[in-house]
Amino acid sequence: MNSLPSTMRASVLLGPKSLAVEERALPALDDDQVLVEVTAVGVCGSDVHFWHDGRLGDWIVDEPLVLGHESGGRIVAVGRAVDPERVGERVSIEPQRPTPTSRETLTGRYNLDPDMRFYATPGVDGAFAQYVAIQSHFAWAVPNTVSDDAAALLEPLSVAIATAQKGGMTIGSRVLITGAGPIGIITAQVARAYGASEIIISDVSPARRAQALAFGATRAIDPQVEEISMLGLEVDVFVDASGVASAVQSGLRAVRAGGVVVLVGMGAGEIALPISVIQNRELIVTGIFRYANTWPTAIELVSRGLVDLDSLVTGHFDLDQVDAALRSTTQPGVLKSIVTPNTSAQ
Repeated sequence: MNSLPSTMRASVLLGPKSLAVEERALPALDDDQVLVEVTAVGVCGSDVHFWHDGRLGDWIVDEPLVLGHESGGRIVAVGRAVDPERVGERVSIEPQRPTPTSRETLTGRYNLDPDMRFYATPGVDGAFAQYVAIQSHFAWAVPNTVSDDAAALLEPLSVAIATAQKGGMTIGSRVLITGAGPIGIITAQVARAYGASEIIISDVSPARRAQALAFGATRAIDPQVEEISMLGLEVDVFVDASGVASAVQSGLRAVRAGGVVVLVGMGAGEIALPISVIQNRELIVTGIFRYANTWPTAIELVSRGLVDLDSLVTGHFDLDQVDAALRSTTQPGVLKSIVTPNTSAQ
């Protein structure tokens, strides 16, 4: 690490809507970690919640926090237990550190580890910084066919892959997605890659409905004009990527008997559900909390051209513009804003 600087710049959340760029020491490496020079970080809705409200659900920001968890970059140093040949690799970061011996980790569902340390959640700094540390097995090497932006966006793609797996999407599946934000549109792309015959997406925004059709949806619905539950859709899989109670309630009624409902969007902590519909149709209702074991699939989908992440990017910002990057997410037409910590804004 002699050729590396001793300090780095990081965008730090000090309180609701209060950010400052600070000079900090480079992260110290554990034996099994690598140091990554960050090239791109996607702005996620959770970052916006923390910035806007100082909290997200039960997580409360009570000390300075570096946001950003959708990230990639280049390995510039390694811990003592890591092969030094990895220096120079371009990587996508799986931004979590589970407890190796927890029940959840040992059964392969490490995303559910109650003691998980996850980037950009209170107590764990994220990637709006020039350098980050991550365990070497969660720094996934990417081929040159995967851009820096796409390497960062393998993280939300992993959410969509986990959703497709939970929903049992396969060849011929009929899929309904409510919410045409980034996760909804990426999930539509994954559904197409998995062979879904129909991909119906609903959103109140005409611009987002148009974007959904451009990214592989076969039909776009305006829920303010058409009541989803009355359209006789009878889909195999319903994915809510909106977090809106009315969307969940209508979507549930559009699922065939024996179908699957996957709740991804973050909204109210509690909503009323049509229990008789769930019971009488024997629907499987489940949720998504991050992901586990998804990065190899994500890399393949992008490198083979089955999912397009680069076209989702609608703007680049540097570390001094993180505030603008967070604010940009509410603008019409914006899908993914990218922070580039080691360059000036593009």
